[in-house]
Amino acid sequence: MMKIRKIMVLLSASLLILSLLSACEKAAPGTSAPETEVTEATSESKAPDTSAEKEPEPETTAESPSETEIEKETESEAETSAESAGETEPAPVEKNGDVYILFTSDIHCGVDQGFGLAGLKQVRDSLEQQGYTTILVDNGDAIQGEVMGTLSQGEAMIRLMNTLHYDVAIPGNHEFDYGTERFLELTEMADFPYISCNLMKEDEPVFEPYVILEAAGMKIAFVGMTTPKSITSSTPVFFQNEQGELIYSFLQDEDGSALYAAVQDAVDAARAEGADYVYAMGHMGLEQDCAPWTYADVIEHTRGIDVFLDGHSHDTEQVVMKNLDGENVVRSACGTKLSCIGYSYISPDTGISDTGIWSWPNKTAAFDLFGIDNEASAAVAAAFAEMNEVTSRIVAKSNVELTVNDPEETDETGNPIRMIRRAETNLGDFCADAFLAASGADIAIMNGGGIRTDIKKGDITYGDIINVFPFGNEACVIKATGQQILDALEWGARSVPSESGSFLQVAGMSYEIDVTVPNPCITSETGMCAGIEGERRVKNVLVGGEPIDPEGEYTLAGTNYTLRQNGDGQTAFDGAELLIECVAIDNQLLIDFITETLGGEIGGDYADPYGQGRITIMEE
Repeated sequence: MMKIRKIMVLLSASLLILSLLSACEKAAPGTSAPETEVTEATSESKAPDTSAEKEPEPETTAESPSETEIEKETESEAETSAESAGETEPAPVEKNGDVYILFTSDIHCGVDQGFGLAGLKQVRDSLEQQGYTTILVDNGDAIQGEVMGTLSQGEAMIRLMNTLHYDVAIPGNHEFDYGTERFLELTEMADFPYISCNLMKEDEPVFEPYVILEAAGMKIAFVGMTTPKSITSSTPVFFQNEQGELIYSFLQDEDGSALYAAVQDAVDAARAEGADYVYAMGHMGLEQDCAPWTYADVIEHTRGIDVFLDGHSHDTEQVVMKNLDGENVVRSACGTKLSCIGYSYISPDTGISDTGIWSWPNKTAAFDLFGIDNEASAAVAAAFAEMNEVTSRIVAKSNVELTVNDPEETDETGNPIRMIRRAETNLGDFCADAFLAASGADIAIMNGGGIRTDIKKGDITYGDIINVFPFGNEACVIKATGQQILDALEWGARSVPSESGSFLQVAGMSYEIDVTVPNPCITSETGMCAGIEGERRVKNVLVGGEPIDPEGEYTLAGTNYTLRQNGDGQTAFDGAELLIECVAIDNQLLIDFITETLGGEIGGDYADPYGQGRITIMEE
């Protein structure tokens, strides 16, 4: 059993840093927080005292737990104590018996965005200073997504998570993007355990299914699970042996029963071991194409979970739903790239009384705005310094912003809504055009899940390009029939208007999606396309302005992930003739397209964020 590490707190906390945390506190009745302050999104939101000085509180209730007062320092006292903090070991703070579980998800190496890791550490430190015991957990997809992850193959992020003293984590699907063996190497570098009840190798569990942490005299269990979609949403060959046989599994099946049974067994074992509370840590999400393995599917088919902390779909939905016994289970998700910090509050007297998120929707990162200087900010700065020599080189310029997100819509916490996995965007057009230009093919396709972040207006660095294509996939060319291309488009369009990483951005062609037609695709138990039956959603497919010929043959460019490795479950091109094995690495291909084809500047052809009209969504 892993025991929570003993935490020493800093006695010195400047008024500047306290002002960051005071923004997390709910505005008093009749008042509202300024727009630049952090906001909350929870059905029963509350926050600990983070102000410099407090009036006496009324008798504690479930909604208003007792809080340790922090005496206000003068500015000179704050400066003096800050200067001496590094010279003397801080004294421990008397604990108040209450616990805050803090959780992150889908950081994708965005360590300097949203709250930032420095802001996360300051939130945790402030809670500890007030007498709370804290536990910090991560729900997956931490180590991949930006240059830091790509250049270090995940190691830089593991080092930073060690600096933050994470207590437990689970793998998301993108933890495997550098290869399964590489991820297992990274887990050995981590100072915290990874858990998963459904990651198997040759029918044996890879990790412990759960861990119990002792905090404030309570036993709190965490049960880990990762979406079985990982088999296809990462690279399928990473889960196979040299003979191409699947040796890793996430208990994927047609009806979800294997996953539900594994979750239930872990919950029951944790309860039998004396757990007072059971938290599910899931990288499951709510996307339609993740069924029957969404968080809702798991909750509905299990009992004994108190709170479900979830990730994968980058949403911030706070949901209360019934489990198998008709009891309420809270599901909480905290978005992506530290735009939110999730929390769950436990008191020995009242139990779990509040679960929700603190949100930072502002463009300026919290640690930047408040000038936070702590161990985490120093570690992040050192990590960026290591890679800046490579990534800061300017390679091109853009006169427009190329986007993965809807330029107008935001979610309920003010964060942007991703569009590139369900509709055309100018960045999708740009990436597909780059593949077309480099390959000389008739058509190019690019899966929306492989296009990771915006290209901002202005100078473009090598790091910016790697952030768009962090996987380092190879561009290849195959010979495909018109029917194979039609099948691939159908598979990519099956979830619209919901998201799917298999959604195809295109060049050299156009198509329509009729969302009034039900999804005709058949999905195998491993998440692969197993056929298409009935009326199709994809219509009016044109290649070079002419209707596609199902019997005809076309040269098709794309990534090896999509065309040769069944990425995102795409099986339409199985058996297709390989014409060019490697045109270029995807991020170098983008650089060449801008510098050679576009003359060093991305211009007005890509000005419309909704693209050039290559993909039409028909809703009536």
